[in-house]
Amino acid sequence: MPPIILKARTGIFWFLCLIIALASALLLWPGVAGSLPHIAYHYEARAVALLGHIAFAATALAIMPFQFNATLRGSRPRLHRTLGRIYVIACVIAGICGFWLAIWTQAGLVAMFGFGLLAVIWIYATVQAYVTARVRNIAQHKRWMIRSGALTFAAVTLRLYLGVGVVTGSDFEAIYPLVAWACWVPNLIVAEWWLLDDTARNRAVSPAL
Repeated sequence: MPPIILKARTGIFWFLCLIIALASALLLWPGVAGSLPHIAYHYEARAVALLGHIAFAATALAIMPFQFNATLRGSRPRLHRTLGRIYVIACVIAGICGFWLAIWTQAGLVAMFGFGLLAVIWIYATVQAYVTARVRNIAQHKRWMIRSGALTFAAVTLRLYLGVGVVTGSDFEAIYPLVAWACWVPNLIVAEWWLLDDTARNRAVSPAL
C-alpha cells in the first residue's frame, strides 16, 4: 500500500478516535446526557452506570491510538505499559457498565443482546491482552489488542451509522437495534480477517525448518 494512503488511513483513525472521545466526554457535563431521548431513561435510573460507561469508554478510545503507535511503543516502553494498564481498567469498567445498561435497555431484545454481547467480548479480549502481556507472550498480546481495539472502535462506528441514519431520514427506533450489532460485528470480522492474513504473510516469509 502506498505510504500516502497509509498515512491518510492512520490520520483518519487518530482523528475519529480522538474526536469521538472528546464528543463523548462532553456528555459528562451535568444534564447533557439526560437531555438525549435515547439515553435519558438511563440517566434517570442508572446515572452511575451511564456516566461510568461514557467516561471510561471515552478514556479507552482516546488512549487506543497511542497504544497502536509503533514509534511510541519502541521509544517509550514505560509509557506504553502505563497507558496500557489505564486502557485495560477503562475497558473493563466501561464494559461492566455497558453490560448493565444493555440489560435495562428499552430498545428491545435485539439491542439488549447486541450491546450485551459486545460488552462481554470486549472485556474478555481486553483481559486476554493484559494476561498475555504479563506473561511476555507479545505475539498473542498484539493479536488480542487488535481484537480489543476493534471493539473499542465500536464507539466510532456506532455514531457513524447513527449519523448516516439521521441524514438519510431513517427511523431511529428502527435502526438502533440493528446498529447495536453493526457497530461491532463487522469491526471484529475485519480484525479477524487481518489477523489471518497477517499469519499467512508471516508464514510465507518464514524460513523452512
